Amino acid sequence: MAKFYKIWLVFDPRRVFVAQGVFLFLLAVMIHLVLLSHDGFNWFELSNGALPGARAVIVD
Repeated sequence: MAKFYKIWLVFDPRRVFVAQGVFLFLLAVMIHLVLLSHDGFNWFELSNGALPGARAVIVD
């Protein structure tokens, strides 16, 4: 464990951090799209007051 710093002699730190940032951004986009595709977690429809499984009642 004492010589773990030598990993940066093999990998360029700038490329590693850029690749990690791109990976995390794509992971976040994928998670958001999965949540938006599910009725219970779609915050766009929930913000309109429509709850999943709820029916509108019209009173005259």
